[in-house]
Amino acid sequence: MPEISNQSIAEILAFIGEYLEMQKVPFKPRAYEKAAQTIGALEEEVVSMYKKGGVPALKEIPGVGQSIAEAIEEFITTGKIKQYEELKKKTPVRLDELARIEGLGPKSIEKLYKELGVKNLKDLEKAAKEGKIAALPGFGKKSEEKILKGIGFAEQSGQRFILGYTMPRIRSVVARLEAVKGVSKVTIAGSARRRRETIGDVDILAVADRPGAIMKTFITMPEVINIIANGETKSSVKIKGGLNIDLRVVKAESYGAALNYFTGSKDHNVALRQVAMKRGWKLNEYGLFKGEKAIAGKTEEEIYAKFGMDYIEPELRENTGEIDAARRHALPHIIGYGDLLGDLQVQTDWTDGADSIETMAKAAIARGLKYIAITDHTKRLAMTHGLDEKRILKQMAEIDKLNKKFAGKIKILKGTECDILKDGTLDLPDSTLAKLDVVGVSVHSYFNLPRAEQTERVKRAIANPCVDILFHPTGRLINKRPPIDIDIDEVIALAKKNGTVLEANAFPDRLDLKEEYIRKCMEAGVKISIDSDAHAARHFYLLEWGIAQARRGWAEKKDVVNAWPVEKMLTCLKK
Repeated sequence: MPEISNQSIAEILAFIGEYLEMQKVPFKPRAYEKAAQTIGALEEEVVSMYKKGGVPALKEIPGVGQSIAEAIEEFITTGKIKQYEELKKKTPVRLDELARIEGLGPKSIEKLYKELGVKNLKDLEKAAKEGKIAALPGFGKKSEEKILKGIGFAEQSGQRFILGYTMPRIRSVVARLEAVKGVSKVTIAGSARRRRETIGDVDILAVADRPGAIMKTFITMPEVINIIANGETKSSVKIKGGLNIDLRVVKAESYGAALNYFTGSKDHNVALRQVAMKRGWKLNEYGLFKGEKAIAGKTEEEIYAKFGMDYIEPELRENTGEIDAARRHALPHIIGYGDLLGDLQVQTDWTDGADSIETMAKAAIARGLKYIAITDHTKRLAMTHGLDEKRILKQMAEIDKLNKKFAGKIKILKGTECDILKDGTLDLPDSTLAKLDVVGVSVHSYFNLPRAEQTERVKRAIANPCVDILFHPTGRLINKRPPIDIDIDEVIALAKKNGTVLEANAFPDRLDLKEEYIRKCMEAGVKISIDSDAHAARHFYLLEWGIAQARRGWAEKKDVVNAWPVEKMLTCLKK
């Protein structure tokens, strides 16, 4: 059976949906899109689910019905989907390239193919530079400029892997290596351990009695497509999907030094070595040495202790002040991975989510959450069947009933993800917003407004006294869409003045705010929320990635409103 990842399944389902939309097939495109979105963010590998329970197990995934389950089965067992191959023949375009360009949807791609013969990114760039796209009805000069800008962004983003989507595969490799006899430690290092948004490759360190056994297991894993190097203590492989993984076996007595060295960052390591040199010591991957004598190296903690520093968490190791803070014993007590009590952005099947409010509540209880806010989209987002005033009042009544049912187990808050219109006004009237527990607002359109106009638009929205949280404040999609052009300092200053919370969105391709903006919030005294943006019951695990981002931004538990009990959290919201 070929090794298939959740991301490859999600990608091919999304492409089928886009091809079906090109052919104007009703309803099905949205079904494939929703299934792809759910699968792409699953914690458990779909292949494992299929091995355990076949097609019936696949149908338990939200949004996956019989036909999509059978398509997934075909992909898992053969590596192909016949329907996809037939669709590609009808419209032979490289969706994996063209769909990455922000603003280029299926209908635009189809038109560019039919009118200009555009099949791939190279064709698209050539047509844009020759002015052919601007001449097409429905496009124009601005569209052409936007496409060229999107191409530049795609090239700049490169082929880096989004960590939150890649980590389940990395952890499965680690689990396989941990099971090898004689292996006492296996740890992820590098940028993955520092929880960077994206990674280029993966470093794994191990301590093993018999290095040969773990190396053999590593290079013969079923997902390996290329053995780059194979040695007694170091091997490198490429796995399906293109990710390179290095495995190093190190001695127990130098494990901490090796882990510190291979975790990085490079700038952090250089700064640490300079601290050692000033004392006449030497720090490298084998240990901390005074002359020829090793004085530390078995653990990272003892290395930092020898320098008179507090232990520095991996997420902070970017040489942005952490070494000086550790020396002064002034490091923040960054929020822990188990500290969240609630989730303030949750979508349901009332709009573009896959599950009911009740199902989402049960899943949140299973994750140990004490409260969630239901924040479905509003009417302007017609494609999501966004809520108008009548429907949101109806939803509020349902939440009242469910709160009685779940009394003592979880509190379901009435909320919204209200669309910010072009002029900064909101998609629902204040009279409706005032009835909600949590009002989140977000930008879903007009991403390319000039900086001053975009900034004033966002500021006008968060100045509304009904607004509590600015969701995914810069609107970016990692590797796909750049952030909107806003003066983040002005937005943070107004948030401080008005008591508005800024969100650290945990969805792996958003992670918005980015860590340097979270750090600005901490310095300004602006509170944040860490929300999953869950669109399915299986998405609550994604909170881990929002917490990681907040840790990288030096956020403490006291700075995160949904790490507080619900009563305290609600008193913080400015209404």
